[in-house]
Amino acid sequence: MERFKKQGLSLLLAVVLLLGLTVNASAAVSPDTLASAVTDTAQYIYKTVKAPQVGSIGGEWAVMALARSGYDVPEEYYRNYYATVEAYVEACGGVLHEKKYTEYSRVIVALSAIGKDARNVAGYDLTKALGDYDKTIWQGLNGPIWALIALDSSNYPMPQNPEAKTQATRQMYIDRILDCQLPDGGWSLFGGTAAASAGDGVSDPDITGMALQALAKYQDQPAVKQATEEALTCMSKQQDSSGGFSSWGVANSESCVQMIVALCELGIPLDDPRFVKNGNTMLDNLMTFYLPGNGFQHTESGSGSNQMASEQGFYGLVSAQRAAMGKNSLYRMGDAITVTGGDGQQSGQGLAGKHDDVKVQPIIEPGKTFEDISGVNAHTNQMAIEALAARGIIDGKGGGLFDPDATMTRAEFATIVVRALGLPLKATDNFTDVKSADWYAEYVGTAYTYGIVNGTTDTTFTPNGTITRQEAAVMVARAAKLCGMDTALDNAAIRDTLAQFGDYVTADEWARESLAFCYGEGILDDSEFDILPKLAIKRCEIAQMIFHLLGRADLI
Repeated sequence: MERFKKQGLSLLLAVVLLLGLTVNASAAVSPDTLASAVTDTAQYIYKTVKAPQVGSIGGEWAVMALARSGYDVPEEYYRNYYATVEAYVEACGGVLHEKKYTEYSRVIVALSAIGKDARNVAGYDLTKALGDYDKTIWQGLNGPIWALIALDSSNYPMPQNPEAKTQATRQMYIDRILDCQLPDGGWSLFGGTAAASAGDGVSDPDITGMALQALAKYQDQPAVKQATEEALTCMSKQQDSSGGFSSWGVANSESCVQMIVALCELGIPLDDPRFVKNGNTMLDNLMTFYLPGNGFQHTESGSGSNQMASEQGFYGLVSAQRAAMGKNSLYRMGDAITVTGGDGQQSGQGLAGKHDDVKVQPIIEPGKTFEDISGVNAHTNQMAIEALAARGIIDGKGGGLFDPDATMTRAEFATIVVRALGLPLKATDNFTDVKSADWYAEYVGTAYTYGIVNGTTDTTFTPNGTITRQEAAVMVARAAKLCGMDTALDNAAIRDTLAQFGDYVTADEWARESLAFCYGEGILDDSEFDILPKLAIKRCEIAQMIFHLLGRADLI
C-alpha cells in the first residue's frame, strides 16, 4: 500500500507541474504560487540542512536564504550555526583557505544575514583577508565579485591588511570586474585575465549574473552603468525561448537563479521586456526545475533533487519574492534578522550514550574538494563528500578526483567508518587474508574489534570484495550503536518501514533490521522506489550514508 501511495504522490506532483508550473505565454507565476514555493522550499532546506556547516553546500547559502526568506526558523538554529562557525574559525586559526578567498566572502554573507559582525568571530576579523587584493583575485573573477558583495552586505569598512602585497579598495575590485568584461558584454570566470583559456572568451550567465550583483550598488559610476547595460543586452540575447539560460552548453536552474538575483539587485522587474521570451520570464523558467517537497533539480533531465540547485533555487525565489514585495534586495541586509546571544551549541558534541572511544573528527583540510564533484561537475552528494574529506575521513583517487560512481572494497569501507568515529587503531590477526603489512590492516582490525564488521568466513575477511547496499546498512547500523543510537526494531516496525519498497523481499533477513533503521533515521533515502539491497554501493552513496550517520549522532 505504501508503495502505491508513493507512486500516486509522484503522479500527483507530475500533474501539478504539468498543469500549474510548466510555464507558457499565458501562465506567469502568481504571487500566491511564488509564496507557496518559497515556504515549501524553506521547509525542505530546513529539513535537509539540520545542522549547517561551513561549506558551499549545506552551509552558508542555506542559512542566508532561510534568514532572508522570512520563514519561521527557531533562533536556536542560527545560534548553533554561529557556534559551529566560531569553532571552525578557531580550528583554522582564522585562515579559512590559503587561496580561495571566496570562503571568507561566503561566510561573511551568511553572518551578515543573521545580524552577526564578521569582524569578530572567535576573535578573528574575517573581513581582513579581503583587504589583500592579489590573493582575493587569484581564483578568477569570483574573488572580486564576492569580496564586494560580502563587504557591502553589511556595509563593512574596507579592511586594512598590513600583510597584503597590495592593499585593496572597493574601487580596485570594481575596476577589476570592469577590466575583465568581454567584448560580447558579459563576463566569464577567467575571461580578461592571464589565466584565460579558449572557453573563457564567451560570457557565462552565472558569472555575468554575479558580476551584475556586485556592481548593482555602484550604478552612479558612468563606467559601471555602461558595463551593466552592455551585460544586460548580452544576457537578453543569450536567454532562451523558455526564459532560461545555459552554462557550458546545458540549460540549468543555477544560471537562471544568478540572473534573477542580478535583476532584483539592480531593481529591474523580472518582467522587463528584455527578459521575457515567448511570454516566459526567468522566474517562469526557474519554476520548471521546482520539485514540490524536494527542492530543485539542476537540469530538467536531471535525476531528481540536487542540493546545490535546491539552495540556489531557494534564494532565487526569495530574491524574487522580496523584489515583488518591495523589500530590501537579497544582499542589501540593512533589514537583516538579529540573532541574539552567542551561546549556541555547536554541532559535533556526540550523543550522551556513545562509546567512550568514539571521538569527533576535527577539520584538518578546510575547503577540500574534488574536480569531479564540484563546480561545473557539481554532484548530488558534494556536501557529504566535502564534509568528510575536510576531516580526513574519506580520500580521493588521486589527481584531484574523487570518482564518485566507483564501488568500494570492504577494506576501504572499514577504514572510512573507523576514521569517521575516531576510533583508536587496534591490530588483529583474526583473518588470514589481512596481512600486518597491508595499509588497511589496523583499520580492519579496529572495525572488527568494535563489532562493526565481521569476516566472510571464520578466518577470512575478503578485503578486496565490494560492499553491497545491504552490507553497508548493516555496518553503518553497528557503527550507529557505538555512537549511542538505539538501533533495535521489532518485526512490525521493520515490516512497516520496508514494505513501501517494491523489492524489500529480496533483502536478506539478516540485513532487514539494519536497512529499516537506516531508512528510519534518514541515513538512507526513502524516496527511492527500490532498496536494491544486493547492488554494489557507490563511493558517493557511502559518503552520504556516513555523513548522515555523523549528523544523526551529533558528530559533525
